[in-house]
Amino acid sequence: MIELDEVRRLLPRRRPMLLVDRVLEVVPGERIVATKAVTCNEPWYTRLPDSTPAERLGYPSALVIESWGQAAGILSRLSGELPEGVMLLAAMNDVLMHRTVMPGVLLEHRARIVRSLGDHLIFEGESVVDGDTMVSIGQMVMAFRPASALFPPDRDGR
Repeated sequence: MIELDEVRRLLPRRRPMLLVDRVLEVVPGERIVATKAVTCNEPWYTRLPDSTPAERLGYPSALVIESWGQAAGILSRLSGELPEGVMLLAAMNDVLMHRTVMPGVLLEHRARIVRSLGDHLIFEGESVVDGDTMVSIGQMVMAFRPASALFPPDRDGR
């Protein structure tokens, strides 16, 4: 099991965009199971009035997919197949939202490496809550680029 401190080391994201809390299981180069606890105290809910109907409290689908992608990113880091650098979402195919994720659940991300292509990895998987599939990811392609290629030094060389 990998706890939050190690997750933060593997994913250089800052709050509120660090969307993985814990890794339950990992087989480097193959698969990962990671979790995200969804609560109503998250920043995306702060603008909703207290009278908001329960059906409008669904966790944003884009954040479910981002959280799943972060779990896949942790798998790529632990697999050691790719150079250090910035992880970029290159493409997604066959993404299906089956159910709305509500606050108060533990979202379990299951990601598998399908193929490695140089500085790209192809993943597939799903996110589940209590055994029910919330989202299916048919294919996510992640590209890795050196930070220097994306963020060239400024005029002072920094």
